[in-house]
Amino acid sequence: MAGLDDVFGELFSGADAILLFAPSGSFYERFREIDDLDVVVVGTENDVDAETFVELPLEFENVSERIRFALEGALEEDVVDDGDELICATGVFDDEIDTVSRVRADADSHTGIYDLFAQSRAEPEVIKSVLEVAIELGQKGQKGKPVGALFVVGDAGKVMNKSRPLSYNPFEKSHVHVGDPIVNVMLKEFSRLDGAFVISDAGKIVSAYRYLEPSAEGIDIPKGLGARHMSGAAITRDTNAVSIVLSESDGLVRAFKAGELILEVDPEAY
Repeated sequence: MAGLDDVFGELFSGADAILLFAPSGSFYERFREIDDLDVVVVGTENDVDAETFVELPLEFENVSERIRFALEGALEEDVVDDGDELICATGVFDDEIDTVSRVRADADSHTGIYDLFAQSRAEPEVIKSVLEVAIELGQKGQKGKPVGALFVVGDAGKVMNKSRPLSYNPFEKSHVHVGDPIVNVMLKEFSRLDGAFVISDAGKIVSAYRYLEPSAEGIDIPKGLGARHMSGAAITRDTNAVSIVLSESDGLVRAFKAGELILEVDPEAY
């Protein structure tokens, strides 16, 4: 009768590296002893002092998101090569590693999620909260109707200097932050009005109704995108902010950084 090694042997055969997600020290040491296998540790902290480490800025409770982020980070940091066969060992049901999957590193499937979260000035949790607000708006709209919105996250002082108010700022004397469910409802309600939201690195909502005034010279965005996307892209070239834009016309959520489109998400598929 075939044993587990016979049944699952192909899963591990020919693998170029193994990605261990937040392993214990003893678990990591066991894999270090395997010849001809590169071991990459992935986590929010390098608790095992691994030689090769990819940082997760967030826990990513969704396992597919966790693995997708790790793959993009490993490719970005030249830890693995395009086309490598990788074993991913992570925890699904507990803090301990209990699930193994095999994936191929594919540079062509790059989404930009690593660049957005790991290499931006704003705190990852803040970017995640704003992205989720934009996605939920894209899914539900405003009172059932499609809506567009622009969120500029990080480097708020410089963003404010490169913009002007369109109306009274409802957040001028407040100290509210994204991620609070009540605040997120406020963001969705105010999104139906013109102008951009400006959000600090730490998530404080600095302003709404801002008219962005960066120069659009040299900014190249995909055809069909309008002024909201152009200004959102341009402000990220002139500052260290990122922009998250919900398109009213096609319903997609796009993120811009350093003047370039780095992420595109369909809210209906999220």
